[in-house]
Amino acid sequence: MNATGSSGPADVRVEIDDVQSGALRPRPVPYEGEFIFLRVDDPHAGRALLRRLLPVTSGGLPGADRSQDAWVAVAFTYQGLKALGVPQDSLDSFPQAFREGMAARAELIGDVGESAPARWEAPFGTGEVHIALSALSSDTAQLARELERARVAYEDTPGIRVIWQQEVHQLPTGRTTFGFRDGISHPNIEGVGLPGSNPQETPIKAGEFILGYPDETGSLPPMPSPDVLGRNGTYVAVRKIHTDVAAWRRYLRANSSGAEEEALLAAKMVGRWPSGAPLTLAPEHDDPELAADPHRVNNFLYRENDDRGYRCPAGAHIRRTNPRDSTIIGDARMHRLIRRGTTYGPPLPEGVLEDDGADRGLVGAFIGAHLERQFEFIKAEWVNDGNFIGYPGEKDPVAGHHDGTGSVTIPEKPVRRRLRNLPGFVVTRGGEYCFLPGLRALRWLAELED
Repeated sequence: MNATGSSGPADVRVEIDDVQSGALRPRPVPYEGEFIFLRVDDPHAGRALLRRLLPVTSGGLPGADRSQDAWVAVAFTYQGLKALGVPQDSLDSFPQAFREGMAARAELIGDVGESAPARWEAPFGTGEVHIALSALSSDTAQLARELERARVAYEDTPGIRVIWQQEVHQLPTGRTTFGFRDGISHPNIEGVGLPGSNPQETPIKAGEFILGYPDETGSLPPMPSPDVLGRNGTYVAVRKIHTDVAAWRRYLRANSSGAEEEALLAAKMVGRWPSGAPLTLAPEHDDPELAADPHRVNNFLYRENDDRGYRCPAGAHIRRTNPRDSTIIGDARMHRLIRRGTTYGPPLPEGVLEDDGADRGLVGAFIGAHLERQFEFIKAEWVNDGNFIGYPGEKDPVAGHHDGTGSVTIPEKPVRRRLRNLPGFVVTRGGEYCFLPGLRALRWLAELED
């Protein structure tokens, strides 16, 4: 059965059972998962692998028993589609950003310096990543079963090679390596039948996230051809981000007079308290009870109660990446993403201020139907520029590319505070642009002929 939904006078019908589960389902809590990159050395082998993976790949929304909910998603880079033998006219129908790949667009999105592709972890940016598998579940045993089914598929197919694997997991604290709860916000998508996390957000057109449906402009987004390949697919920017937690803690300590001020400064830079309680609703102190209430934790807008950013600064991480109804240059709804962040590596022990050499951070999947005006726009204009909020030269205090000379403004009365000499807290270890096709498209790819 297909889920249906509506917004306004016209009904919108999303063929939800044809959309891979990895596109629309919110990340489970708690979660375990794994990302696996494959190289295809022979197109016949690639198609044989897809036929083996089809029974493993799921579509639709979560089942009633979330503890038994797990899914495997299958996505392709442009080079991967070429390796499968997709006809050239179909390859040419994909957008330029996808064809070029993330490494070629690195300077545009702020992957420079330590984050430049020349420093990326292999095989990111090499052109050897062809197929990206991801698996997530809230149940370790269920995840293991799904991963085993996928493993049998690719290990039993000659001409397929595993070239990268990364386990991800929720930390015991339930928070990111920086110490903040994550995965709180999910858009309200028209016609999907899955409520968004913010009751005040009016439904966003399905075409912002899934190809084949009208987007916020009222038009159909450009779609790869033939129709069976593009429809119900979407794009995913996959990124491995290392977090320098020790540098984060040292900067907070150096710019605060005590633990209480340190906690508030961290919240001002993020836009939420460690529990997930938003500053807009809890401006003075953390509120774990509010954060634990799914009906309240994301139920806010900015313009009515905090337009000038005295509660949540305009430059805070969550306000930059999702300005909601803030007074900004442009229309925030045109740049909405599905963001799915997953943590990897061990936590830095509480109170430690020096780096221990461990690799830790997040593997992020940023999903939308428009790579350029969603992921790339957010990275270029919202994360690494401040013009849209009236702070030229300032960047996202958490996720922006900093070299030790940046600044961030925190509105206060009677005089605003300006933090200076921001170091970089995150380093890009690698990234790939992937196409996540619908299930019918997967079958079409599996049945390609020479």
